[in-house]
Amino acid sequence: MIRNLKRPANDNGRCPRPAEEGDVVFLPESLVKQCRNVIESYHASHGYFCLPDILWKSRLGPFIEGDPTLGPLLRTASTAKRAKKANECFVTIATTILSMEILASNFAGWSSIYPAAGEKARAFLLKRNRLNPQTPLLDYYVYPSKYSNVFAKLAPPMMPLR
Repeated sequence: MIRNLKRPANDNGRCPRPAEEGDVVFLPESLVKQCRNVIESYHASHGYFCLPDILWKSRLGPFIEGDPTLGPLLRTASTAKRAKKANECFVTIATTILSMEILASNFAGWSSIYPAAGEKARAFLLKRNRLNPQTPLLDYYVYPSKYSNVFAKLAPPMMPLR
């Protein structure tokens, strides 16, 4: 789970993770780490400058602005004086949303392993867009990658044998 992350962004360029009592504390830590890896890998080769555009062109802007967990991260990213700090906040926002989309859609069986988290993610996505619960970041980062190893990067943990 996402833990101990209430501190404000610091001068080292790090952005805080969503607060522990926030809406996204249910996200499995292993999924969050894998999603962060996918997003950072993509932007390491394509540049971070396009990440805010990806979020807005996916029509996630109003949702992020109004969300009590993601809104403060957006404000920190928008007012950051250093690009590293802003990029870190935008990556945290995208990581959180991608993690929820993966759980809500049961991508690679994640919500089968974490059924309670999958239900919360589906409810979160329905709150975001009641008429059409879409997964724009999953579509952007995962599905066009037919020839890459992104599917392996998002593999759920192995189920223990009984």
